[in-house]
Amino acid sequence: MVRVGCHVSIAGSIDLAVGRAHDAGCDTFQIFSRNPRGWKAKDLDAGPTDAFRAALRASGIGPVVDHMPYLPNPASPDDEIYEKSVAALTGELQRCALLGIPYLVTHLGHHRGAGIEAGQARVITAVNRALADAGADSVMLLLENTAGEKNSVGTTAADLRRILDGIEAGGRVGICFDTCHAFAAGYDLRTAEGVDAVFGELDDRLGLSHLRVIHLNDCKGALGSGLDRHEHIGLGSIGEEGFRHILRHPTVRSLPLICETPVDGRRDDGGNIAKVRELAGE
Repeated sequence: MVRVGCHVSIAGSIDLAVGRAHDAGCDTFQIFSRNPRGWKAKDLDAGPTDAFRAALRASGIGPVVDHMPYLPNPASPDDEIYEKSVAALTGELQRCALLGIPYLVTHLGHHRGAGIEAGQARVITAVNRALADAGADSVMLLLENTAGEKNSVGTTAADLRRILDGIEAGGRVGICFDTCHAFAAGYDLRTAEGVDAVFGELDDRLGLSHLRVIHLNDCKGALGSGLDRHEHIGLGSIGEEGFRHILRHPTVRSLPLICETPVDGRRDDGGNIAKVRELAGE
């Protein structure tokens, strides 16, 4: 049986996210622990934090995944942006520890013309600093593959391997694999042979044990388009048949699956969760 969920709002109070996840039919879920569109984060109050942990224990849902906000760019050559990004990453690791969240997903950012090697070096230093400064040993940082857009630094399995190799606390870092991003970057997930080849490369380059979470999203763009635009499961370029093959792979079936799909007149979060279970044969 697959464990599937979606990204859930924390509006009103962070503990309310657990009930929303339950109502959507989630086995697992993802949140932003704070406003994702700003640099400043309000400190977590003890009351909502304790209520979140209690609601989570009572729900039986898990694991919970936290996602970094949008503004940090750990590959940035701009020193001011870079230092703010390291501070944000450090703070978010600490917030996860307070909330009892085991995984924090981070985008790797863009080098803004400095070059991929320079960008990767900046990411490595940022991660090493944040892990050392945060403490938060209970939290694993997950590096998310990118869609191959201009100046991105974590598109391929080889890119991710180079970054992993530079991280000092290797046991505290894993991978979040996004299917939309992978397809947009040129990894063909539409056939059984393609899925086997993709996960074979991930195994060869990274080791499948490094994969801890799957972001399960269809893609609006064509294969190799570099377009980071998510679509409902089965309604994009990967398609239903592709997701049947993805969901039959034993590695995928063993991991928490988070849908970051649209909510519109065609389908809501619950509808995408139901579609995943259907395509998984459940």
